[in-house]
This record gives sequence, C-alpha cells and structure tokens, in this order.
Amino acid sequence: MYIILVYDIVVDDEGKKILPKVFKCCKKYLSHIQNSVFEGDMTKSQIMALKLELQKLLRKEKDSLIVFSSRDQKWLSKEFWGKEDDKTSKFL
Repeated sequence: MYIILVYDIVVDDEGKKILPKVFKCCKKYLSHIQNSVFEGDMTKSQIMALKLELQKLLRKEKDSLIVFSSRDQKWLSKEFWGKEDDKTSKFL
C-alpha cells in the first residue's frame, strides 16, 4: 500500500521532545519528503507497527497525524508548486 503521512506536533515544552521522536519513527518506515510529510510503500503489518509506535508518542488532545493511502503510487499524481526538494538527487 502506498502511504502519505502528514503530522502536526504542537511545539510546547513537551512537544519539543516529542517532535524528533515522531520524525525518527516515521523515517524508519517512510521517505521524508517535506518538513512533516513522509511517503512510501508499506505492508499492512508495517502500517500497524507504525501506528502503534506513533500512538505512544502523540498527544490526542494536541497533536494530529493524517495518513492518506492508496493501493499503488501509480494512482496518485504528484505536482510540485514551488521548490522541488528531490532527496534522491544527492546520490550518485
């Protein structure tokens, strides 16, 4: 399954500690594409594992996270409206 994950962490004292943990957790499963946006292919078991890890970190009353999913990346189109940050361009 192709996933796009977007999160918003309130950056208060506790949020400053949570934010890098959420980033690291998402980076373990998905490719970082922009600030708090990640994308990639995942199995259902990987999605469940990610969800369980993130539920331990996120504060339901303050933080939010949205997961968009599709059967395959080919069913989505991606269009950049500004600077295109191609993370893969840094590799030979």
